[in-house]
Amino acid sequence: MSIDSLVPERFGPLQGVRIISSGTLIAQPWAAELASEMGAEVIQIERPGVGDSGWRTLGIRLATADGSPPVATNWIQERRNIFCISLDLSKTQGRDLFLRLAARADIWMESSKPGTYPKFGLDDQTVFKINPKLVITHVSGYGQTGHPDYIRRASYDIVGQAFGGTMFQTGFPDPNPPTRAAPWTADYITALFTLWSSLAGLTYARSTGQGQSIDLAQYEAIHRTLGGTMIEYFEQHIVRERSGNRAQGFQPLDTFAAKDGWVVIGAVADVYKRLCRVIGLDAEDPKWQSARVNLESIEGIEFDAILRGWVNERTIDEVVQAMNEAQVPCSRIMSSDLMASDPHYQARGVHIEWHDEQLGRSVKGMGVVPRFSRTPGKVWRGSVKVGHDNSLVYGKVLGLSEGEIAQLRRDGVI
Repeated sequence: MSIDSLVPERFGPLQGVRIISSGTLIAQPWAAELASEMGAEVIQIERPGVGDSGWRTLGIRLATADGSPPVATNWIQERRNIFCISLDLSKTQGRDLFLRLAARADIWMESSKPGTYPKFGLDDQTVFKINPKLVITHVSGYGQTGHPDYIRRASYDIVGQAFGGTMFQTGFPDPNPPTRAAPWTADYITALFTLWSSLAGLTYARSTGQGQSIDLAQYEAIHRTLGGTMIEYFEQHIVRERSGNRAQGFQPLDTFAAKDGWVVIGAVADVYKRLCRVIGLDAEDPKWQSARVNLESIEGIEFDAILRGWVNERTIDEVVQAMNEAQVPCSRIMSSDLMASDPHYQARGVHIEWHDEQLGRSVKGMGVVPRFSRTPGKVWRGSVKVGHDNSLVYGKVLGLSEGEIAQLRRDGVI
């Protein structure tokens, strides 16, 4: 829908798109924030006085300018460009205000267990009566339908990784425990599914005038990233096991210890021949060709030992330079301090500074990804307090007076 946007400057490929986001923590709200970096107007709904108490405060926190409670670095990074309002959906007035906002939106994203919003009188059919073009994206751990014992369950990132199947394959073989992918990989993958599916729904709505609801289960988003895992099981009853950082079925693709730290090296198909030449092996020798795919054979074990010995005799810089000069994929394993000082990160401007409203100063972190040639994204504002934009949103979008907004505040609705 064409809107009089609250965003102070039109930019990005999603300008003119209004998104209501009412979820908490990571996956769904981050999807909305990514859209805001591409020009969408995102209105984030939080509980009055409390807000998203988890993501605003969990982890390392920074002091605020006015002495209010410290704010989490995750929130500062992941809630830029967002209009934050407070609203109690359990109150009749809160429900009515929400429906008035939904009538003026393109997308509504939420994350909760099934049945949460119908309890507030906000089932899909009620919302569609107000705005039949709306795209509603429901994000939950186990989905809106399915086995009743599952859809009522709560979920976190680590639960999605466990139930979705990635965690069983992540880490080193027994007796080591399965390992989660850090920092919050299941949530971030779910966020990407949330955003692309919402935009796909919006494309259809704009071409047909018909909105629809989207049922996104976190575990299914994770499960979808398993490649051929399930075909292998259904066709040959193969259960993929944990193999550490090593690839299954070919080598090399693994971590390797240099003199002064760790690198990763991968060589697939013809790249394997280039790697052989780098470490002094005859790439045409059938022995080393066999070693590439027969990992547990004598030849395979010998090749692995030769490569590890070659890497271990050199520094990280020497290994990285030699491999990349031969067009063999290889990298140092990067940490925060290394990424901050790396010349390629700097040349591409990956890290930027912006003003954060809560800190009252500039902060440096990750910029906008990806890069659009004609309609680039941007960061125009940092994170704000709970209810910071109540007057702006309720006044400009819904046309409420300051007196009406003040009364809603006294009544605990906002």
